[in-house]
Amino acid sequence: MRELFLKLKEKDFSSYYPLLFTAVFIFVLFQYSFSNIESVFYDFRVRHDFGFPFQDNIVLVVLDEESDEFLGESYPYTYASHTHALERITADGPSALGYLIDFQEPLNDLEFSQYEKFQSRIEKLQEKEIRFRFGTSMDAWGEHRPPNDLQRFGYSLALINVDNSIFAKDNVNRRAILNISGEDSFHLWMASEYRKSKGADELAANQYQGAYYLKDADATFSLYRFYANTITPESKITRIPFHKVRVGNFPKGYFKDKIVLVGSSYVSNLDDYLLTPFNEEDDYTSSNLNVHAAIIQSFIHGKTVYQVPKGVSYALSIILAIVLSVVISNLKPTKGLVMTLLMMFGVIVTAYMLFILFGLWLYVTHMILTIFVVYYIWVPFRAIGEYQRRFAIEEEAKLIQKVENLKQNFISLMSHDLKTPVAKIAGLADIMLYQRQFHSSDGEKNLRSIVDATGDLNRFITSILDLTKVESRNLTLNLTSRDINKTIIEVIDNLKYEANSKSVKVEESLGPLYPIKYDLNLMNRVISNLLENAIKYSGEGSLVEIESWDDEKWVYIKIRDNGAGIPESEVENIFEKFYRVKNDTSHKVKGTGLGLYLVKYFVELHGGKISVSSSLGEGTTFQIMLVNE
Repeated sequence: MRELFLKLKEKDFSSYYPLLFTAVFIFVLFQYSFSNIESVFYDFRVRHDFGFPFQDNIVLVVLDEESDEFLGESYPYTYASHTHALERITADGPSALGYLIDFQEPLNDLEFSQYEKFQSRIEKLQEKEIRFRFGTSMDAWGEHRPPNDLQRFGYSLALINVDNSIFAKDNVNRRAILNISGEDSFHLWMASEYRKSKGADELAANQYQGAYYLKDADATFSLYRFYANTITPESKITRIPFHKVRVGNFPKGYFKDKIVLVGSSYVSNLDDYLLTPFNEEDDYTSSNLNVHAAIIQSFIHGKTVYQVPKGVSYALSIILAIVLSVVISNLKPTKGLVMTLLMMFGVIVTAYMLFILFGLWLYVTHMILTIFVVYYIWVPFRAIGEYQRRFAIEEEAKLIQKVENLKQNFISLMSHDLKTPVAKIAGLADIMLYQRQFHSSDGEKNLRSIVDATGDLNRFITSILDLTKVESRNLTLNLTSRDINKTIIEVIDNLKYEANSKSVKVEESLGPLYPIKYDLNLMNRVISNLLENAIKYSGEGSLVEIESWDDEKWVYIKIRDNGAGIPESEVENIFEKFYRVKNDTSHKVKGTGLGLYLVKYFVELHGGKISVSSSLGEGTTFQIMLVNE
């Protein structure tokens, strides 16, 4: 048990922190409905629902201030006016007629006479198989039914539901009532009758997509889709003032095969207007009549909405959280942000397409908030991880730099300490050779070997010291203005003995040059190294050529030999540190592999360039380019 505890203690759980925080925050999110936010997304879909095209088969006959003034009457107008209006409408051949007016019992004989004529007109209307229905309202005192003699023509509750107790609680109309206490609502009755008149199947309340029953209200509800904007000035729904119908001021066929709804829409009466997804907050510009038309139209075409269970949204939220967590933890921050925005956009577009194509309401708020939560949890942890890695790299770099400094100091000290005894050995060997203390040929040969070996060792130490200066960036140029041809000639003179000992002929073709600024010591070593290599690797009795020329920008120096050459696969590597060409000639010739590395560095330190070309069996050519200024 103690060992298990120690193992758990040693284990790094920091990588699980983002996952833990994400799980906690998502769990907290699921405890809230966020209905106010979701209502914004829902209303956006309703306003831009091109999946329910406009159909002009409902006409609204409106009682308003304009008709009051024209007729000299007030709501709900006399039975005589309604009788004349019904006569005009009936003659035009509508499919159905709905009255959404609270009529009163007649108060005197004249009104009673008009009342009977009104009933007679409705009877004639029904004889022509024109569907007729009264739509009634309800308040705290109960249902406002039509007068007793009119009830025989049929009536149904025409209630408009507003969201004041569930979901967003913002008094916006989003749901419609299909039936109440087992009786079809006015809207469902009108839609069913219209469908039957067109030969379509009648739909019962429970057959509508998304229909649900509330026991407390003893009613069946459904979310519905709007076929037109309900804001009165902007709506496409056909409207005509009552007085124009009363006097017959409308074109023939205006009401033919249409559903006609007669009702009030007084600007001065707030009860005639309500909030819908098309209204701004507290902007009561959607007429009740427009909403009645929208509900009936949605029932006719079966355009109701099914709410996908929230459990599906929760499951999708978890999947999105997992996917986005993996994406953010593996991509660069900018790409992670782009993927987050694309995922959020994809959720909104997918929910929108499901709504307009299939009438499905997918709850998106939890998914969008989950994406936000995942991003704002994982990004900081990712940044912390990046900072820790960067800090570790910086610390490692500091340690490497310390080790490098120690190495440079060691090499420098070692090289300086080696040069002194090597110089003494070489000096003593020279003296002994000069004084010829050994008269045997072997003694002279051994002394010559000592001198050569100490020379090789001295060159190696010099190369190491140069490398130390190069890597420590302590090398500075001592520039002087001079004709570089003089340096070339000096180098050739210094290497005459070595060239003669191998029967190598050195030919120079030096063009006239202007003086340029360069470090005499470094450039001497560059040319010496290249010329010495040409002599060493070209073989007995070969030819080495050295040329110089210039143009307006560069001074060129070319050194060519006709030796064994370098394989094409190795040419690009010869300027690397400690690299030596792998062939029989290179094994016979001593070297450190640092010469060409330093040559390239010295040339580039002067702002110049060096290139090489070689072919096996044909020789090698080096070309130096120095700035001509």
